[in-house]
Amino acid sequence: MLSITDIRYSIEGRPLFEGASANIPEGHKVGLVGRNGTGKTTLFKLIREELVLEGGDNCPTPWAGYGWPA
Repeated sequence: MLSITDIRYSIEGRPLFEGASANIPEGHKVGLVGRNGTGKTTLFKLIREELVLEGGDNCPTPWAGYGWPA
């Protein structure tokens, strides 16, 4: 299972995520849809540990794959 719990992250003092949580069971596929600039790519970077959380827990798993459509 991929799990994020109570994550917090801000950009230039502006909160982007406050208390966000999700659990994605192994084998499930998830799509993330939203307007430009709402934090979709930032969320994936936080899950992949390319960015550092300000708070909360991120439990990435070796089986999780990440991708962006062309």
